[in-house]
Amino acid sequence: MKINEIFYSLQGEGHFTGTPAVFVRFSGCNLKCPFCDTDHLPYTELSEQEIVESVAIFGAKHVVITGGEPTLQLSASLVGLLHDRGFFVQIETNGSRRLPESCNIDWVTCSPKEGAPIRLEHIDELKVLFHGKGKCDISAFEDIKAQCYSLQPLDTKDAELNNIIIKETIDHILDHPIWRLSLQTHKMTGIK
Repeated sequence: MKINEIFYSLQGEGHFTGTPAVFVRFSGCNLKCPFCDTDHLPYTELSEQEIVESVAIFGAKHVVITGGEPTLQLSASLVGLLHDRGFFVQIETNGSRRLPESCNIDWVTCSPKEGAPIRLEHIDELKVLFHGKGKCDISAFEDIKAQCYSLQPLDTKDAELNNIIIKETIDHILDHPIWRLSLQTHKMTGIK
């Protein structure tokens, strides 16, 4: 499997914010989002067993499978090996591809991208990037069945514009209380 990196940190966004987790970042993505802030292209080839052994050296029992787009490579057997070692497995996906057959993920976070269809059969958390008032229509996402709806302000790398988008995100949430605020706390705290 092509693995970009494996690292230990706190979950920085969404439902599990602040939770210690081991992140397994797969290389590659099927979408080319202009706002993507992840360099997911470099990789090292690792076997499923090597991935599990790398994850197991850390103290946390929460694993976040991410990318890029992890469904391009993820296998039910890797998830099974992680479960065999007692790990809770979360995936962060753009949702444009189905999970592998018999892939028993504990928590599915779908962060859909505009114009890409959602092909997932089950979503625990819908985490939508908010580009600002009038810049994107997120009303269609409210019809998607999920346990948790997180709205996350887009990081433009411009502090002034980011403050405007954060305020507009908060205003949108107050007007549409199905959503809850997701901030990228890992960026705010300077952790990976």
